[in-house]
Amino acid sequence: MKKTYRVKSDKDFQAIFDKGNNTANRKFVVYHLEKNQKHYRVGLSVGKKIGNAVTRNAVKRKIRHVLMELGPYLKAEDFVVIARKGVEELDYQEVKKNLLHVLKLAKLYQEGSDSEKKS
Repeated sequence: MKKTYRVKSDKDFQAIFDKGNNTANRKFVVYHLEKNQKHYRVGLSVGKKIGNAVTRNAVKRKIRHVLMELGPYLKAEDFVVIARKGVEELDYQEVKKNLLHVLKLAKLYQEGSDSEKKS
């Protein structure tokens, strides 16, 4: 994922948490803040409750891959994805399903085509 698509600074994270809205399901929490920009920016948070560094990085890789796949359908907002306990046990398709669900609840995902539903 390119740097322009990432939220990295603590100031940006705090702005999203303080001023943004949040939505959650059993596996993810998404905080989002509407901004006037060309594309989305995302920050990831996977806490130590999830597991050791290897496990946390594997979870982040899966989330990043799903977000790159869904990228063309995401709104141009800043958002932070927080992984909840249990995500480490999911395979890629389950991560995608759960993340897509919470993004739709947050109204960050805009339905593009029917081919997205079938995959």
